[in-house]
Amino acid sequence: MLEQLIPFLTASAILTISPGPDIIYVMVQGMANGKKHGFITALGLATGIIIHTSLVAFGVSAIIKNSDSLFFTIKLLGAIYLLYLAWQVFKSEPEIAYSAKGIKKKSLFSLFKQGFIMNVLNPKVTIFFLAFFPGFLWEPEGNTVVQFYILGLLFMGITILIFGSVALLAGKISTYLKKHTHSGLVLKWLQIIVFLGIAVFILIP
Repeated sequence: MLEQLIPFLTASAILTISPGPDIIYVMVQGMANGKKHGFITALGLATGIIIHTSLVAFGVSAIIKNSDSLFFTIKLLGAIYLLYLAWQVFKSEPEIAYSAKGIKKKSLFSLFKQGFIMNVLNPKVTIFFLAFFPGFLWEPEGNTVVQFYILGLLFMGITILIFGSVALLAGKISTYLKKHTHSGLVLKWLQIIVFLGIAVFILIP
């Protein structure tokens, strides 16, 4: 079990900390409206993970029970999708663009709801989980629904930890990024390496 969870946690942490619309949105809210508003935004985004985990858990678990070859096909398609993501990151610009100008202050509940809806209505998250999670099941013949939920809750915990930290340290992080323009390039290549590594890990028996 630990042989699966340790690389899963490592990859999850690196991918979560990589620049993306969600983490930048959290940072902008933290910069514009304060730590509490940024953290509630992060909490809303992270809570949406439960929905995507449920979709993957019940859908893929049914497939695993019906056919080993179909399960391998899912993992193969997942690896291909991760390679595609690595290529997309490779083609992207390394600069991290963000701005706290013009951000209106909302109630904490509104921010939580907005973060939750932003995550739930993003089909790319479900597709990513579908590609990412199956390769880290430690007992495919066992109760896969429980295993998927454990992976989902761990991913959610890491998201809250990292996004929450970004919200609390938004000002310092933005100052650091402005001073160290190369940091975007480092995170870009780190993300590429992780996507490639997960793709290979998924296909290893």
